[in-house]
Amino acid sequence: MNKSKALEYIRIHNLIGIKAGSERPGFLEIWMVVVQNRIFARSWGFAEKSWYNTFLRCSEGQIRCGNTIYNIKATMPADQDQLTEEINQAYLTKYNAGQNGKYATGIIEDKHVEKTMEFIIYEIR
Repeated sequence: MNKSKALEYIRIHNLIGIKAGSERPGFLEIWMVVVQNRIFARSWGFAEKSWYNTFLRCSEGQIRCGNTIYNIKATMPADQDQLTEEINQAYLTKYNAGQNGKYATGIIEDKHVEKTMEFIIYEIR
């Protein structure tokens, strides 16, 4: 497993597959950004059965980068306040084109910033 390959995939692809917890049958495609070689995502919706709320109950999950699946742990970044501007800029840079523009500016609003989650890839030893 190569974490740098996952980071590069996330940097260049707009939709990344995510599976939260162990009970979901398939992957949901969401926006992710890489900041300081760390992976972040923000919840757009606030449904009880969202990937975000599922991770709050069970931090284990997976991300799919092309044909490769990585086991991850989801966590609330302890240094989120220090990273918020950089994460905001990463979203605006990556997703502010065409029809994505209104969502890119929306995802940096406080209500979505509060739903920032970091995904840590488990290194296989």
